[in-house]
Amino acid sequence: MGGFASSKILEVHGERMVKRTFNPGFRIELHQKDLHLALSAARKLGVSLPNTATCQELFNSCAAHGGSAWDHSGMVRALELLADFEIGQKA
Repeated sequence: MGGFASSKILEVHGERMVKRTFNPGFRIELHQKDLHLALSAARKLGVSLPNTATCQELFNSCAAHGGSAWDHSGMVRALELLADFEIGQKA
């Protein structure tokens, strides 16, 4: 958490991820809407946004698992499913 990587966002959302608290803040469904708009505009302009598309797919996974109303820190659940590992588990 120190040095250049330190940020209030990482501090707050990292804690939510570890504590498994995904109560709505900025809901995943709102991110999906915004990213859809960004990706649509990029397609029209012929611009590639691969990281944006990856984020959209992770949010889609959350929504498919009942998480449309989760706070966006809930994206960790999609990553956990891909890794077959939950944060906080012992290796």
